[in-house]
Amino acid sequence: MDAMSNPTTAGRESEREFVVRRTFNAPARMVFAAWTTPELFVQWWTPKSFGMTILSCEIDARTGGGYRLVISHPAMPEPMAFFGRYIEVTPPSRIVWTNEEGEEEGQVTTVTFEEKDGRTLLVMRDVYPSKEALDEAMVSGATDGFGEVFEQLDAVLDG
Repeated sequence: MDAMSNPTTAGRESEREFVVRRTFNAPARMVFAAWTTPELFVQWWTPKSFGMTILSCEIDARTGGGYRLVISHPAMPEPMAFFGRYIEVTPPSRIVWTNEEGEEEGQVTTVTFEEKDGRTLLVMRDVYPSKEALDEAMVSGATDGFGEVFEQLDAVLDG
């Protein structure tokens, strides 16, 4: 199947939940690896059209491990760090992590990988600490760009 026939859907599913879904034409172990291997992750995680650059990427993808990304953008005076810890890592079916870079409690992200006939349904669920926190994320554009990001992930998986 052509990857373009796999649309990305994204939207608010409750006051505090934002959910993104996409099917990939690859087995779950490959999609999971793209989320947990720094050399693969940096190739697809930020939307190219946003002009961001991942300067560094550290991923210790195990329960109790952590991650740290440093991202630059021409409009930001200094690079910004994104980091958190892995609450659960169950290869190749589930990853749960915290987002700790803000001054307040961040969202918890759960990604599931469900394989059927060599294709993988990916569901990414962000649960925010409050309705207001999700409102703010949506207004800031933090919830935009997943269609482009997952097209880039398709290209990495096809690579």
